[in-house]
Amino acid sequence: MRTGIVMTAGPGVEHLAARAEELGFDSFWVYDTPMLHGDPFVSLALCARATHRIRLGIGVTSPALRSAPATAAAVSSLNALAPGRIVCGVGTGNTARRTLGMRPTKLAELESFTAALQDLTAGRETDYREGTRSSKVRFLHVGPYVDTEAPVEFVVAAFGLKAAAVAGRLGAGVISFGLHDPEAWSALGQARQAAARDAGSAVRARSYLMSSLHVLAEGEDRYGDRVKDSVGHIALSALILAAEDPAFRAALPPEEAAAVGRLLQSRGTTPTDPRRHQALYRNYLGRLTPEDRELVVPSLVDRFGLVGTRDEVVERIDGLEKSGVDELVIQPVVDPEAEMAEVARLLA
Repeated sequence: MRTGIVMTAGPGVEHLAARAEELGFDSFWVYDTPMLHGDPFVSLALCARATHRIRLGIGVTSPALRSAPATAAAVSSLNALAPGRIVCGVGTGNTARRTLGMRPTKLAELESFTAALQDLTAGRETDYREGTRSSKVRFLHVGPYVDTEAPVEFVVAAFGLKAAAVAGRLGAGVISFGLHDPEAWSALGQARQAAARDAGSAVRARSYLMSSLHVLAEGEDRYGDRVKDSVGHIALSALILAAEDPAFRAALPPEEAAAVGRLLQSRGTTPTDPRRHQALYRNYLGRLTPEDRELVVPSLVDRFGLVGTRDEVVERIDGLEKSGVDELVIQPVVDPEAEMAEVARLLA
């Protein structure tokens, strides 16, 4: 399986991108969450200058953050710095919108936005709308400014079948976060293929899983602090989503639902507090604080982390690959360089 690294955007991330390239990783990604981390396009521009081979991914942007022309200009500017190495992930803005106290955008808007980006970054004309007004737009100057010749890879963030179908209709790939169920990946692949057939588009783009990983030392506690520090940031993100989404919380097992209640209490907020986003998303996707460790109950470790002995982890990854995952993208949080080296050794 191909492997990649994802990090939060900020100064210095380019050094980690260069190290990831040295270690043989296929891709290096940064998140697009404006109220949490730095700007992904600034960070990836630095990464483009610091690397030569590795693909550089935005994981993921959203129509709720920027207009299609502005996003296309940013993506195509990166493409001029690293021709043919840019991967643009697009989603409804689940995190980026919630950190503003807003709801994610609709799938229809995601689809039209992504289609416009595909057109513009390939040098084609597309529709641009503001309210009731519309016009045809395209890049008027390319040359030294942007690259519309080298292809940009597009992937759609998908947790469900409807988003996978959007990817299929657009001939795009799929990216998902913390989804470790092979049956779910098989279903996403089938939905994408069916939608592609109906739309007459070809499905050649990759499927990506963003995750966390911890290989147990001999005799190590599967649910100990070292494991929680390695994989707990993704488990905690699931609890935060449950605190925001009553339907998701209602579907959780009792132990996890109770952890959501403790999270809300520890952050001093409630599900109906209009300012809850300011409390819930503090240190989002960062290393766990000691007080947050106890929220990561065993079932969350099992569901949202790739944890086990070397053989167990490899077996799980093999199962995901067989179900349609083409590339595993890991976020290291404790000691990024050491963790990248461990993943490289594991999957060599």
